[in-house]
Order: sequence, then C-alpha cells, then structure tokens
Amino acid sequence: MMDRSISVLARSDALARITETPGMITRTYLTAQHAEANRLVGGWMGEAGMRVCADAAGSVIGRYDGLRPDAPTVILGSHLDSVRNAGRYDGILGVLLGLAAVEHLHTAGRRLPFAIEVIGFGEEEGVRFGTSLIGSHALAGDFDPAWLDIRDEAGVSLAAAMTKFGLDPQAVGQAARRKGDILAYLEAHIEQGPVLESLNLPVGVVTAICGATRRRFRIKGMAGHAGTVPMGQRRDALAAAAEMVLAVERIAREKGVVGTVGRLAVEPDAVNVIPGAVTFTIDVRAEQDADRLDALAAIDRTFGEIAETRGLSWTGETFHQSPSVHCAPHLRALFAETIEAQGMPVHALPSGAGHDAMAIASLAPVAMLFIRCAGGISHNPAEAVLAEDVDLALRVLSDTLERLAATTGFGD
Repeated sequence: MMDRSISVLARSDALARITETPGMITRTYLTAQHAEANRLVGGWMGEAGMRVCADAAGSVIGRYDGLRPDAPTVILGSHLDSVRNAGRYDGILGVLLGLAAVEHLHTAGRRLPFAIEVIGFGEEEGVRFGTSLIGSHALAGDFDPAWLDIRDEAGVSLAAAMTKFGLDPQAVGQAARRKGDILAYLEAHIEQGPVLESLNLPVGVVTAICGATRRRFRIKGMAGHAGTVPMGQRRDALAAAAEMVLAVERIAREKGVVGTVGRLAVEPDAVNVIPGAVTFTIDVRAEQDADRLDALAAIDRTFGEIAETRGLSWTGETFHQSPSVHCAPHLRALFAETIEAQGMPVHALPSGAGHDAMAIASLAPVAMLFIRCAGGISHNPAEAVLAEDVDLALRVLSDTLERLAATTGFGD
C-alpha cells in the first residue's frame, strides 16, 4: 500500500495549502478555508466511490455502502480544522487514512457487511469559538444549543457563522445519529507525544483518552516596597505561587498523573514592588479519574498549607472538567491483532490530548490508533511522520476493518 500512503502524504500537503494566513497553516471552523477543505476532501471521497454530503454541523461525510442496507455503520475519521500556525497531520491524517482505506476497498470492488463513513469534523480544536469537539458532539447528539450564542474574537456568533457557511443553526440537531446505528468509531491520529519514537515503534494502541481538570487559583498577599520590607515580614504572593507551582510538579510525579501550570499573572507586576497577588492555572490529566481526583485533593491540601505558613489567602475555581474516555476492549484487541499480524510489537498507551473519539464514545464504541511523529512534536509546523509509518497505519486500519467484518454477525 506504499503508493496509497504516499498519496495520503501528498493530500496532506494539498490541505496544508488551504490556510487563512499565508506562510503558516491556520484553518478554523466555518471559514472559507474550512469550506474549501471540505470541497477538496469531498472530491477525493467521491473518487473513492463514496456518496458525499456535509451534515448540519458542517462536517464533510463520505459514505461507502455495505453489502446490506440494514447493516450498521463504521465511522473512520478525525478533524479538518487546525490550531493557529499548525502542522499538517494533526487530525488530517486520520481523515485521509480512512479515505485511503475505503479507496482500497473500492479499487478492489469489495464491500463489507457494514457501511463505512469517513468524516472530517470541524472545531475539534476549539480555536475559533473556544468550545472544542463541536462537530463530533453534534454527531453524537449532545450539541448544546447555548453554543449558538458564543462569539469568536471578531464578535461573530456561532449561529451567524453557521448561517454564512450555508447551514441552518436551528437544524444542527439533525446531525445527530441514533445509538445502535453505529457499530464502531475508529480514529487514527499522530501520537502528539514522544513515547512511540522513544520505543522505536511506528504505531500504538490507545487505551484511553485522559480525563482533565483545569483550575484557576488566586493568591493574595500584601504588596510592598521591594527595598524597605524585611524578608521575614513579607507576604509575597509570587514566592508562595512559585512554591505551589513546584508542588504541582512534585505531586503529579508522585501520583502518576501529568500536571501543568500554563498561565501566571503577577500584580502589580512592577520590578520594585513585592507581588501582592498572583493568579495562575493548573491542568491535571490522568488515564484513571480516581488518580486525577486524588492528585487534585493533594494539591489543594498543599496549597492550603503553603498559604497558611506564609500568611496568605487563596481561592480556587474549576473552569473545565472532563472524565476519561476508555477505548472499547474488543476494538483495541482487533488493532492489537492486526499490528501483531504485521510483525510488529503492540504497545498500549493513553492519550493525554483530547480527540473527537471523546464525543463519539457516548454514541458508539471507540478505538484509536496512534502513529509515531518526529520528536513527539504537534500543534507546530515541525510536525512530521515517516511514509513507512503511514503505510503501516493504513495496512493496520484496512486489516482491522476486515477483522471487524468477520465479527459482525451480518455475514456476506
């Protein structure tokens, strides 16, 4: 299938040229560039024997019918939107590998006991409207109508953007599928991390998409003159925050989770003033929700101790929380069998990043295949993959479809 993997990479290059910002890849939801990407991918889907449409949320869908009209559907897909100044494979590769797998069946004149749909979702990244997974949430039937009122940086509401895109914002519910109609959702994706490369493995099987909690803390001390307040009489909010940041790192390591302090603002932010207040965020993620909650409890206890010792006050609020999503064991097993059949060892690993599979998991069993990426770099123009890894991923995806077909009970 090496020729097809080369085609996948060439198509990735073609999509990379569709951008809002010359000189970098930026393609956000419901823009002219999103529409252009949908048209280009839709054209490739049509050439691969699929019936093509866009759903009520703007996702492009190619359907390759199965042997029987009453058979369920297997969805292959990912997203076509990007972060700002993105790489060319995040999301894109999953859509194009799904397309290539169907293309392989179409060229051979074969159909499986189930229909296959390849879907390119929109607003997985949440860059334009600040709410991620909009396209996949719509398909899963849990689109929140309140989202129609959210606005982008230019003040354009989601409803207005949908209307300009040619969609009816009041009809977005029509994108929803019924439980039981979808047999499985399979998503191929670059790892976005360094694990596979460190193990010299081209692909891996995802165990779960980690749950995440994001909290905002405010530490209040007392601002004072940097030259006149003795060290032992200071209530330095930044010194306390620095101790708290290191505590997050230590606790995350001890509890087997990942913890990040990504934003920190100091007040009054002057070179000759003792900081009187600091606001910072934490992001804690874990494969098991119990581990994440345990780490958060330890962080809160430690923050309280630090504040008390230093004579400070503190408050914390949670502004994002999502539970972990575990991939279906039977689908993971099919990926593993296929990888072993290709003569490769199977490595299972969690995903610390969010994916469309998180939303689809409420609708159908999901599984993910990770593909090695150079240096573990993602959300960056330096994203890179090897053609031979893409070729292996395509063979794994195609063979997994065949193995799934043998287990559906629908027969030929």
